[in-house]
Amino acid sequence: MDKIASPSVTFRLAPHEENPALDPQEVSIRDFTGRQLSALLHSAGITDNTLESVGLLADALGPGGLRPVSTSPAWPSGVADDHTPVEFSTAFAADESPVVRMIVEPTASRPSRTANMAAALASLDRIKRRGNLDTSRFDAVRSLFLPDDPGTDFTFWYSLVFRADAEPTVKVYLNPDVRGEAAAEGLVREALARTGFATGFRTMRDSAMTRPGLDRYSFFALDLVEQRQARVKVYISHHAAEVTDVTRAAKAARGVDVARVPDFCLLTGGSTGTFDKRPLISSYTFLDGDADAPSGYSLYVPIRDYVTDDEEARRRVLAVMAKYDLDPTRFDNALRTVARRPLDEGVGLIAHVSLRMGRPRPGVTVYLSSEAYDVATPRSISLAV
Repeated sequence: MDKIASPSVTFRLAPHEENPALDPQEVSIRDFTGRQLSALLHSAGITDNTLESVGLLADALGPGGLRPVSTSPAWPSGVADDHTPVEFSTAFAADESPVVRMIVEPTASRPSRTANMAAALASLDRIKRRGNLDTSRFDAVRSLFLPDDPGTDFTFWYSLVFRADAEPTVKVYLNPDVRGEAAAEGLVREALARTGFATGFRTMRDSAMTRPGLDRYSFFALDLVEQRQARVKVYISHHAAEVTDVTRAAKAARGVDVARVPDFCLLTGGSTGTFDKRPLISSYTFLDGDADAPSGYSLYVPIRDYVTDDEEARRRVLAVMAKYDLDPTRFDNALRTVARRPLDEGVGLIAHVSLRMGRPRPGVTVYLSSEAYDVATPRSISLAV
């Protein structure tokens, strides 16, 4: 494959933006990632209300977003490898326009676990003032996941979702381990019960939680939209997993073609027998009316751990796009927008790739790192050959 050219300026700005040569070391993390978001939205054809979308990101970041990029991160955000509190993604589906998403960790001006949780709740108040949010399900589970003394650094993240000709939507990610790993299953079970999906818990657990100590609950997520349209999602990490483990996990969801799982693992992770670096992740989507089982299943492969550099990762993503008859130029447009270096000079810009199956929107999603703070050195040899 031909190498993607590195942009000739520090930022790959959208055409309407001014001052493209602005030194990124002189701007805040809010402005740095805001420019990346603006350019990514334009590359995907999402051109309405760009300023409003960037303002939504600023609200979600909280006071910590004002910290200059030139300083080291004040908080070890787990959103990205270099502790940038933002990760972008672009979702692709056949005959549909791309969807731009981002995960954001709010932080306080003086971050700590409790201060960040307070900053996240304050961000929610600001976001509410921008548009209509339905927080009824969040209100039902917040006492489970937001204790006075959280036991983990990650407590509360946001996902912001942008589509053409539609208002942005918001999702929250909560941490099942916030009261300790031993309490995680009980929190997930109770949260599903409080959101109306109690009977689906056992189906999911029996398929995905089959290896004690290796299969772990990672996230509990909620759409903050009207309940009939909202998703409730449970994410499970599969450490040291083989393809058979995630194929079995995929069987929990209705109407999912589990035969796609091995091919997707091969295309993204190579011929690796055991994924012994960062774990594979399953996510289950519960929709209004789901009773005994989730409607959707997604598999996430941390591609950055199984390639030499981002040039190899790009080739693997292009193979996935070809497999599912998706337009590769849409992915390349998004990648060119975010990339600020040649792809073979680092690894981790392309962080995850996911295969979405079942309801509501099957397709492929590619996760892109901001790299605001650092670039990981390429590996000398490939881990997936």
